[in-house]
Amino acid sequence: MPTKRRAGGPAPGHARRGGRAPSRRAGAVLTAALAAAALAAPPTLAQPAAYAGVLHPGVVGEHPVAWTPHVLDGRVKAVAPVGDLVVVAGRFDRVAAPDRSGTVERHNIFAFERGSGAISDDFAPAVDGTVTSLVPGPGDSVYIGGGFDRVEGEDLPGVALLSTGEGEPARNFDAAVAGGSVYRIDARGGALYLGGAFDSVGGERRSGLARVDARTGAVDPSFDIALADSRRGGLRVQELALSPGGDRLVVAGTFTRAEGRSRPQIAVVDTGARPAALADWSTDAYAKPCDYSSMHTYMRQIDFAPDGSYFAVVTAGGPERKPGLCKTAARWETGAGSGAEPTWVNRTGGDSLYAVEATGAAVYIGGHQRWMDNPEGDHDAGPGAVERSGIAAVDPHTGRALPWNPGRRPRGHGVEALTSTPEGLYVGSDTTGLAGTYRGRLGMFPL
Repeated sequence: MPTKRRAGGPAPGHARRGGRAPSRRAGAVLTAALAAAALAAPPTLAQPAAYAGVLHPGVVGEHPVAWTPHVLDGRVKAVAPVGDLVVVAGRFDRVAAPDRSGTVERHNIFAFERGSGAISDDFAPAVDGTVTSLVPGPGDSVYIGGGFDRVEGEDLPGVALLSTGEGEPARNFDAAVAGGSVYRIDARGGALYLGGAFDSVGGERRSGLARVDARTGAVDPSFDIALADSRRGGLRVQELALSPGGDRLVVAGTFTRAEGRSRPQIAVVDTGARPAALADWSTDAYAKPCDYSSMHTYMRQIDFAPDGSYFAVVTAGGPERKPGLCKTAARWETGAGSGAEPTWVNRTGGDSLYAVEATGAAVYIGGHQRWMDNPEGDHDAGPGAVERSGIAAVDPHTGRALPWNPGRRPRGHGVEALTSTPEGLYVGSDTTGLAGTYRGRLGMFPL
């Protein structure tokens, strides 16, 4: 398959950084022009086009489609549909066509056509580190977050906005992260949220959590939530999830206090307030230690229901069976307030979970698990346990496993990406067996 085309230079509105820096006066003129353009632009152009809160009428099928490409090494950590393309990211170097007839080099990110699986020749940006998170951007663009320093030869540590037409970084977006990596990003209403293990963004002091302008990358001064008292290692936000309405942000990580109040490993922020403020929601359910001594936090992914009424949380953990919510999936009501308790908990009996996606019809769960409905199991199948190899769906109301059981073998490390779209559910992992068929680290179960 041909390599990325460079015909005619960068796409309109995108250009390479580098060369002689503009003068201070020129920079001021450019800033003023950008501000005026932002005010004049239609509102829809200023807002990321994320698939937030996709409602499915039923559970997806158990057999994946045959048209998704194959990732031949490493891990898939994120999947995001952008227009007619699907962008896939993680840590990998080789990708093959759906029929495995051709192999191309793609370093940590690539895109393919929805419905055909044809790998994009144009979108092949050079990213020098792992991409852990994706969010569709305005128009034909995508935000990427991760543990990288350079994109297309440019210094863009931690976060960048790329054109899906040419893979070039957006000329006017710059949210340089310093002092660490970005683990998760999310966006809504013209704002982009960053979570990770960093010290500053755009030169502004922000410890692991920030909100920036989705168009320019400028740090939002009205969002400055202080997280503190790391339980282990340095301070980091492992995960964040924004409600479909954009008024609540759930963050999870190593912290035990937020804005001076007790918030062990999880907190909810009222993003609709000006300035943003810590919400009353709180729980001590994740205060108990149940992880390896080397694991910073056992919190993993979070996802809101399409109507925003609840969110689901999945966790990892250490080798021993301990009290608490390690190695579980749990539902939490968004409006529960202080002292919240989970509506339900589903336990694996000793295996870690890494990914979750709520669609209304089901809460899909991915990880390293062998069983669900296994509260009495201790690395074995306890009373009532049901086999669910690496992927499962549970009832949103009861938390009990649904009959859906495609399976993943081998389980490997586990599923780290679940993304619902109007056509179905995309799955990204580190293995090649999905529902008894070969699907190289990537698959899609259709509605």
